[in-house]
Amino acid sequence: MSAYLIFIRNTTTDPEGLATYVRKAGPTGEGHPHKVLAFHGAVEVLEGDPAEALVMVQFEDMARAKAWYESPAYQDAKTHRLKSADYRVLLVEGLAG
Repeated sequence: MSAYLIFIRNTTTDPEGLATYVRKAGPTGEGHPHKVLAFHGAVEVLEGDPAEALVMVQFEDMARAKAWYESPAYQDAKTHRLKSADYRVLLVEGLAG
């Protein structure tokens, strides 16, 4: 079953650090087949807390999504995200089909 990693940026505290994260995170997808479905497009919050931006990435399954997320390359990039912005990150299993 497909799996989706959803990154919701609540607030940015360090734009330069966040730019470093984006620059470092991009290449970490090599060797981890995925498809970016949404990347910082217009966000309209209909319910719940405000969000500055959203990224949604599709993987073949939960194990492959976690393999990318837990990879050393992404973990290195993630340190910049954690210091630079407040995020919610969700891993969601899709429907069989």
